Amino acid sequence: MGKLFTALGLMSGTSGDGIDASIITSDGFDQYSEITNRYFKYDQKIYENLHNLKEKITKLEDLKKNENEINNLEREITLFHAKIVIEILKTIDKKVDFIGFHGQTIYHNPLERISKQIGDGNLLSQLSKKIVICNFRQNDIDNGGEGAPLVPIFHRLIAKQKNIKLPACFLNIGGIANVTAIKDYNESSFMSRDLGPGNCLLDEWIRNNNEKKFDYNGEIAKKGIINELILNQALENFSSRPDQNTLSFDIKDFSLGFVRGLNLEDGAATLTDFTGRLIGSELFTFLSKTKDKLWKVLVCGGGRKNITLIETIKKRIPKNLTIQNIDDYGIDGDFVESQAFAYIAIRSYLNLPISFPNTTGCKEPSTGGVLMKNF
Repeated sequence: MGKLFTALGLMSGTSGDGIDASIITSDGFDQYSEITNRYFKYDQKIYENLHNLKEKITKLEDLKKNENEINNLEREITLFHAKIVIEILKTIDKKVDFIGFHGQTIYHNPLERISKQIGDGNLLSQLSKKIVICNFRQNDIDNGGEGAPLVPIFHRLIAKQKNIKLPACFLNIGGIANVTAIKDYNESSFMSRDLGPGNCLLDEWIRNNNEKKFDYNGEIAKKGIINELILNQALENFSSRPDQNTLSFDIKDFSLGFVRGLNLEDGAATLTDFTGRLIGSELFTFLSKTKDKLWKVLVCGGGRKNITLIETIKKRIPKNLTIQNIDDYGIDGDFVESQAFAYIAIRSYLNLPISFPNTTGCKEPSTGGVLMKNF
């Protein structure tokens, strides 16, 4: 075991509702222990500003066109991060070596080789008086990768540390659904990709048609009737999309257009079924070469709490795949990604790879992250 570092990981996902914060200790290799996990909800002003801005950014030129608004929001979000960093550091009696600062994704396009996160690492370092490691995706993109997904290296660590019997999958259902498949503990024997929408379509539908921000437990969808006609057309459109070889998605790759005109419950039911069917079928395709093996599928992320969605996925997968909640292994499924960016920050500091040809499509294993020290 090498030297142990303590890192704080900060993750704000595509749902854009707040920040997951986790402090872990790790040597950056094959062991870690968690110290604390906290969730901090964005205030209403940041939440609204973020979602209003994201609606304006649908293509690359929009980043330039909305530059002033982006810069203003970046400062707001960074100040919010700084406030919670100071708050969470007061709760522990351990020195934190680094902050792994993911930032807030506002545009991701693998075909254009761009992944844009906002968050000022220099300012966060100044305000927190800590070394900040950020901009984790650019080096992977420069090496021919898509900049996502980056969490698989941490999924592998969880499997090893928790002695999870392999082969196993980690199915993360955040705004986008992604999967990591681990056959053994060799660095080259795990693979990953995004599968399609996770919570993004359903959350947007609920936000647009209700005062709530998401469908708690899938209860709204459960009351609705699935519109099979428009559902089948939407599934067909997805299967014939032009970018079938990409490994990652942006929430902008998916549209609510096909459910417009439906009421709240029927729209939720149709979107939940669409999402669940895609996750199930794409998971089956992803693992089709290993269908002779029994795979555990450990579900993490907010979508694991949507009972209706999970039931839909279960109906769509073959018998050799078993869905399990990652919480059954003593891991809080809400904080896997924030812990991951703490771990990735440590690996970045040690100049170890964080992305791999089988996860992001990069040409060779690539390190990433930029170190900021401004105090």
